[in-house]
Amino acid sequence: MLTLQLINQDPEEVIRRLAVKQFDAREPIMRIVELDKQRRALQKQRDDNAATLNKMAAQIGALMKQGNRDEAENVKAQVASLKTANKEIDDSLNAAQEEIKQILLNVPNVPYSGVPEGRTAADNVVEKTGGKMPELPADALPHWDLAKKYNLIDFDLGVKITGAGFPVYIGKGARLQRALIQFFLDEAGKAGYVEIEPPFVVNEASGLGTGQLPDKEGQMYHCQVDNFYLIPTAEVPVTNLYRDVIIPQEELPKKNCAFSACFRREAGSYGKDVRGLNRLHQFDKVEIVRIERPEDSYAALEEMKDHVQGLLEKLELPWHILRLCGGDMSFTSAITFDFEVWSAAQERWLEVSSVSNFETYQANRLKCRYRGDDKKTHLCHTLNGSALALPRIVAALLENNQTPEGIRIPAALQRYTGFDIID
Repeated sequence: MLTLQLINQDPEEVIRRLAVKQFDAREPIMRIVELDKQRRALQKQRDDNAATLNKMAAQIGALMKQGNRDEAENVKAQVASLKTANKEIDDSLNAAQEEIKQILLNVPNVPYSGVPEGRTAADNVVEKTGGKMPELPADALPHWDLAKKYNLIDFDLGVKITGAGFPVYIGKGARLQRALIQFFLDEAGKAGYVEIEPPFVVNEASGLGTGQLPDKEGQMYHCQVDNFYLIPTAEVPVTNLYRDVIIPQEELPKKNCAFSACFRREAGSYGKDVRGLNRLHQFDKVEIVRIERPEDSYAALEEMKDHVQGLLEKLELPWHILRLCGGDMSFTSAITFDFEVWSAAQERWLEVSSVSNFETYQANRLKCRYRGDDKKTHLCHTLNGSALALPRIVAALLENNQTPEGIRIPAALQRYTGFDIID
């Protein structure tokens, strides 16, 4: 969440920047400013009363030594009255702090200065393009037909077992999934990321820490008996490793990667763009997460983008990078870059990765800090990215590599799959 320091420093600038995200922040931001003034006034009054009580305690002791019991009792009565007043101040102070917290939880992160203005995905900016467009046979098929033809994925069995959006991978389809996961983890390891195997279920505090709650509770699967949530991404448990942690500066950056299943309700999704692997309720993904000093985080963001680009190049897929406009960004990010691959048979771009810098927004919720050279604690910057999400990668690999002989496997994957063609 936003820091009070940022808001109080220039509330009008915060309001202006949040408008880039199509969020009208005037009412909540000005309410926070008003409540924080009240909070500081109450805190000063509480501190002044505490100092007065200390003086009165010494005064009572002196009066008792002097044998002046009546005057001592009079001061004791004043102490009791001041303690009653303090109780009322504490109640008002707690109420102000709680209201500030609840408002802050529902205010998104301010976008970085480099975020373009815009309302929808149509306003995103293509930053970079790479890879060679495939030449397909005249009878090229979309991936859902290829999956059936080569017995790789059974969507109907998934419906039978669970429901739509839960496919069953079979034979070489399952092997391709496992190969991609290991390939992505190995590449992350080469880039210096320490692998984590996290829980796929988190508690409410973890969801709040990374900003999935209260913003996305309707999109998360909720285990109501235990009040647990199935994770939408490994970002949630991995970033929460550093909740309530003060990291020695010399241990930064923290670089982690993790494979996980991801669970998303995707409420309201329908139409041709959700067919096959395009949009699932359960899918596999490898995530990279970094904890950085603020002055290093944007260089780290560029490294993460280069890492994802390198994966797509090794998979021989056509790709481009989008700088998301304010209206298409997530609640928590300060800046986001989406990577999309070209799906030849569908003739459309498919998102396969988002790489984001959250600056101090998540760290403030998490109380994730580092101790600097000044011996003081400072909020870290958190970053994460998909490296990569599997479903649309698989869709593009199947569609873009179909030949009359079968589906060609990119050279970088062949040692993981154990085969070079699906036939």
